[in-house]
Amino acid sequence: MAPGIPAAMERPHFIGIGGAGMSGIAKILAQRGAKVAGSDAKESPTAEALRALGATVHIGHAAGHLADDASCVVVSSAIRADNPELVCAGELSIPVVHRSDALASLMGGLRSIAVAGTHGKTTTTSMLAVALSELDLDPSYAIGGDLAGPGTNATHGEGDLFVAEADESDRSFQKYDPDVAIVLNVELDHHANYASMDEIYESFETFAGKIVPGGTLVVSADQSGAVELTRRVRAALPALTVVTYGESGTADVRVHKITPRGLTSEVTVILGGKFLTFTVSVPGRHYALNAVAALAAGIALGIPAHNLASALGKYTGVKRRLQLKGEAAGVQVIDSYAHHPTEMTADLEAMRGAATDARLLVVFQPHLFSRTQELGTEMGQALALADASLVLDIYPAREDPVPGVTSALIIDAATAAGADVTAVHDKDRVPEAIAGMAKPGDLVLTMGAGDVTDLGPRILDHLSS
Repeated sequence: MAPGIPAAMERPHFIGIGGAGMSGIAKILAQRGAKVAGSDAKESPTAEALRALGATVHIGHAAGHLADDASCVVVSSAIRADNPELVCAGELSIPVVHRSDALASLMGGLRSIAVAGTHGKTTTTSMLAVALSELDLDPSYAIGGDLAGPGTNATHGEGDLFVAEADESDRSFQKYDPDVAIVLNVELDHHANYASMDEIYESFETFAGKIVPGGTLVVSADQSGAVELTRRVRAALPALTVVTYGESGTADVRVHKITPRGLTSEVTVILGGKFLTFTVSVPGRHYALNAVAALAAGIALGIPAHNLASALGKYTGVKRRLQLKGEAAGVQVIDSYAHHPTEMTADLEAMRGAATDARLLVVFQPHLFSRTQELGTEMGQALALADASLVLDIYPAREDPVPGVTSALIIDAATAAGADVTAVHDKDRVPEAIAGMAKPGDLVLTMGAGDVTDLGPRILDHLSS
């Protein structure tokens, strides 16, 4: 039986309750019986899902939304200090709890798996949640995206396992004490919080150091940053069990072969000198490797490899991770959350493998001024993998504009790399533009972490007209 409600979480108020991370914690608390309330900037299916669980969700931020009997106010790093509800919490002396601390409190008393890395966290966490559920282990989970099957990003389970996506962006993953931790890759990102790779490594080392005694770190044997992290961790934490996975000949869980089969992949791994083959129901080498990481983590928890491999085949995807939005006029429209050059390249290569002779048209929306400033050239180079791209203005999210940093940085780099790329400053023009470009058999990929995802249905409508 899973633990109940932490005392400080009996009547929580979430500022930005509709966010991927915040809504998951709110859902679990509501399912455990807490009196959950919160606010968000706009209506959404997530807000409706929370209301269906009994939560009170206000639209817009105002001091009056905060009840004076709230046991705490939960915030993320995206909430600004002048938010009226946060200001009101200070005036009423209501404790303010960071999202990561709230999640850590929910994981207390359970065997937990924390999934970290610059890319692939949501997919790998989701694969584990689906597989463990398929094996009737009834896990709790909190994920940064909605599972395609259950249609939710979080649930309270009655089993003794908790699977959580661990966010490195603001170092909040250092709050967890997992039994098993996964590190998929280590790259420089989140430039507002990390100034160098050394800072990134130090942060991931701290995360690894929080693994409970007798626990396991599962880490990539292929990606250079993960390999360096493994070297550092083995030197600093010699008692920690480290299990590596990947295509490298040195990997403990070694990938023997990845065979693309349209929008799925067949993966063969070598475990203890024996071959094990299973299917991953999403395309692309990187997703196959995510599944192998999940397999290694499950084995570390004592789950039989054959059972887990079969259960992983039941995973059918996460919203926004190469999610098929529909087909019209012979054109498939697919949505991708990729916003870092490595992610962009991986998803574009995956779609290239699935598309065979089809043209690949991309609508890309850069995410954050800081990321574009640091990685705009690499983003543009990634777009050279597409047959043609439309590039939107930067989606600012939590950031203020940076002088001189615009989508032109990406467009110039893409053009220099030989890409066919066009700037589109008015997002509303995209559906008509794509409908005029696309031909039967083409694939259209909407890509980015912002509201570019909203364009998929509108593109399909224009293609149908």
